[in-house]
Amino acid sequence: MTVFIGLLRAVNVGGTGKLAMADLKALCLEAGFSDVSTYIQSGNVVFSTTLGENEAANLLDETLAAHMGKAPGVFLRTHVELAALLSACPFADKPGNKVSVFFFEKPFDPTALATMTAPAGEEAAVIGREVHVHYPEGMGRSKLKLAGLSKGTARNLNTLRKLEAMAGALLAG
Repeated sequence: MTVFIGLLRAVNVGGTGKLAMADLKALCLEAGFSDVSTYIQSGNVVFSTTLGENEAANLLDETLAAHMGKAPGVFLRTHVELAALLSACPFADKPGNKVSVFFFEKPFDPTALATMTAPAGEEAAVIGREVHVHYPEGMGRSKLKLAGLSKGTARNLNTLRKLEAMAGALLAG
């Protein structure tokens, strides 16, 4: 069994993609996932399965599409991947609510950083399938422009640390 952290895109954000976390949990259980738990209202789920990453992501996306009317987009990471991501975060010393990590299915093109406009001193780093962004004034006030970010989903470090702890506890049994 593999423990996955699932990050749903565009769920309960700005009045779109409404999905109660109790429904998310029930849908995951109906799809055959085990040990399902959710965290806050932004589409975060931890579960275990014998499926591989692509199979599990596709199954969850299809299950959600049947329930919501459209597929929201699902990004999965294993506990090991999330722990490594947190350990490699170049902004880990910054307040957790001022650092967001954008998740993608495939590696993000690091040359996109050359086109970044960061008027409030934002910093970004590409590490594999993720883009780490430090927002000194907060994400909500940012005027950051970076092509391609809208195709992923973002979580702040506080949320990611909690999800990593939840997955670690599940693995520890």
